[in-house]
Amino acid sequence: MRLVLNEPVDGMKGPYRRRWWALLVLCLSLLIIVMANTALTVAAPAMTEDLGLSSADLQWVIDGYTVPYAALMLLLGAIGDKYSRRGALILGLVVFAGGAISGYLADSSATVIAARAVMGVGAALIMPATLSLLAATFPRAERAKAITLWTATAGLAIAAGPLVAGALLENHGWSSTFLINVPVAAVAIAGALVLVPPSRAGHHDRIDHVGGLLSVVWIGALVYMIIEGPHFGWGPKAIGAAVVAALALLAFVLWELRHPHPVIDVRRFTDRRFAGSNLAVALFFLAVFGAFYYLTQHLQFVLGYDALDTGLRMLPLAGAVFVGSALTAYLTPRVGMKWTVTAGMVGGTAALALLTQVDSTSSYGDFVASLVVLGVAIGLALSPCTDAIMGAFPESELGVGGAVNDTSLELGGSLGIAILGSLLGTSYSDRLGEAASGSGLPAGTLATAQDSVGAGYAVAQGVADRARQLGEQAAQSTDPRQAAQLKEQAAQLAENARHMADSVGSSFADAVAHTSLVGAVVLGVGTLLVAVLLPGKEKRAEAEAGDTADAGDADKGEREFSEVR
Repeated sequence: MRLVLNEPVDGMKGPYRRRWWALLVLCLSLLIIVMANTALTVAAPAMTEDLGLSSADLQWVIDGYTVPYAALMLLLGAIGDKYSRRGALILGLVVFAGGAISGYLADSSATVIAARAVMGVGAALIMPATLSLLAATFPRAERAKAITLWTATAGLAIAAGPLVAGALLENHGWSSTFLINVPVAAVAIAGALVLVPPSRAGHHDRIDHVGGLLSVVWIGALVYMIIEGPHFGWGPKAIGAAVVAALALLAFVLWELRHPHPVIDVRRFTDRRFAGSNLAVALFFLAVFGAFYYLTQHLQFVLGYDALDTGLRMLPLAGAVFVGSALTAYLTPRVGMKWTVTAGMVGGTAALALLTQVDSTSSYGDFVASLVVLGVAIGLALSPCTDAIMGAFPESELGVGGAVNDTSLELGGSLGIAILGSLLGTSYSDRLGEAASGSGLPAGTLATAQDSVGAGYAVAQGVADRARQLGEQAAQSTDPRQAAQLKEQAAQLAENARHMADSVGSSFADAVAHTSLVGAVVLGVGTLLVAVLLPGKEKRAEAEAGDTADAGDADKGEREFSEVR
């Protein structure tokens, strides 16, 4: 039996009565898949120490989630449209929870990476389903407000991940950060069954499986290249992935242009509003994920905050996202998305520019302004872009629309971590090589310290421990000459350790400033491109009127639902 929104499941007229409760379930589902990445940033040091992870292992623990997540969204979004969007959401939550349980039980780098990959598959089902169900459940007049709350939830998750993980790590091991997802997923599943209406496309042709598989290949290969090249060098793997991504993308575009019912009509990217919105999402998350990657490291390693304190100090970002979301909900209908999105991107650029002032004397107070400005910018820019992207798709392709938005987000985030993270690592290594030249460390030990800021402090701590041991030996020695020599050696090593720790901190602070400058330039140039691409308010209104006419009765708020068979 097919039901429309004007005649929902309880037979009453008007929009689906429990749509705001349904939104709560969708936001809860979004919360855990975003937190799965941000929580890992504070759990990574404990995991590295416990499992003996190399830098390459740790990188793939992070990105083992990203590759399947980004690669599968487009195909799985189309499948959800055809069969059941709510079914895709519930199945994704089950898979995600299964991966989280596997991560909790993991005892090696390989099993952690495999668990994260399973969670990535679950996230690829969940993410487009949340947006498609939101768009299908809310009438057009309320959709922008609902998307604003959805976007604010993503901003909250960015800051809440480190906070929740830090609280767990106070009394539990790193594996507890996986297990926390299970009860949340269980609540979301129960909520989906009770509160989220079943939904699928009223008319959907046979799925373009070839186009879907080509999208998996080119996106997966592109993300792999983004990860592999900057972090591990442009060897055969990275170059091979780049070639595969380029060929598969070309084949995908040609196939979609000729297919009568493509998985996505690539001609949509000739529309300025659609193309500009996707570019804005990708560039913004390049900056956000990249900055988040090095800010959490600076707070933990350089300023010495533990996991919980780091999470608490990211809260200004979450609060500012809600402020920005409230502003965009008020401003966008009045001035148009071009101005709110551009203002948000200018704010993001300013936040990165503020971080160029970071140096070895910077305290947490020097980061607060950047966090607040970045949070407001996220709230201003992202929900209008998501609304524009979703509005470009008919009701039968809402899952694909959500997947396009989320793929732009994930590609931007991957680029941010890979490019800015690689630049950060190179800059830190170069600066430490210069700053630690007088530390008296062997070349091999210095090379170890140059690997990462965590390794640098570990080397400094090792030297300090050795100095303390020599001091204890000097105190126990009965030979005055030997005791004097040991004290002299201990004093020299202690000085070397202090010099090394100071060099690590100053080198990483300088690398943060340098990386932020590059990020600000990239986002600033991107802001100009987006400002040129996005149409003004009048053109936007005309485009929306055309979309409404094409959609037939969409302005009446009709949304099709079908019972799960």
